[in-house]
Amino acid sequence: MKRHGRAYVEASSKVDKSKSYQVEEAVKLVKSLSKRKFDETVEVAINLNIDTTKSDQQVRSSFTLPYGTGKTKRILVVTKGSVEEAKKAGADFVGGEEMVEKISKENWFDFDVIVATPDMMVPLGKIGKILGPKGLMPNPKTGTVTTNVTAAIENIKKGMIEYRADSNGNVHAVIGKVSFDENKLCENLIAFVNDLLKNKPTGVKGTFVKNISISSTMGPGIKLDLTRFN
Repeated sequence: MKRHGRAYVEASSKVDKSKSYQVEEAVKLVKSLSKRKFDETVEVAINLNIDTTKSDQQVRSSFTLPYGTGKTKRILVVTKGSVEEAKKAGADFVGGEEMVEKISKENWFDFDVIVATPDMMVPLGKIGKILGPKGLMPNPKTGTVTTNVTAAIENIKKGMIEYRADSNGNVHAVIGKVSFDENKLCENLIAFVNDLLKNKPTGVKGTFVKNISISSTMGPGIKLDLTRFN
């Protein structure tokens, strides 16, 4: 059994495990329980009623949070013909197949997200086994494979997050920082969940969202009342 530190145990004792909190209550509690010396990330964990073994029940997309994540992402653009466009839009790194080679041969990962134009997906596919496990493989569903490089970069800088359900039907996402205003965290959370609901697979019958909880990086989970969403 995993052992938690004193700070976690103390914070956890202030959460009523039998209660499902309203969004505003939960956000206020998350902020009040954060006593760390750094600005903790606020995360949401959602358990979905999906069968991940079925192709028509896969959940994967991207969403731009109204108030961003509070984190600046380093962007690598892999392209043949949109180099100047990417640089002008503010990409941190830009290149073509030499970037693919740099990742493969030098184990280079000084970036947080890759945006690729369609013509570079074949070279990138060759290192899919390297990028995939790290969640870095570009995908049209998340808006990171596109001919509109400028728009993709702008969305990422505004606070675009990528999300997908794991093998247990869980979706995890960042919705901001503890230092965010309560209203901004609430709006980010509500907007994200509503976007997820819009992406309910056609193969899912009945209730889509089974459970939602939020927490800070080092804090306990706080269960949400689902009435607002279901």
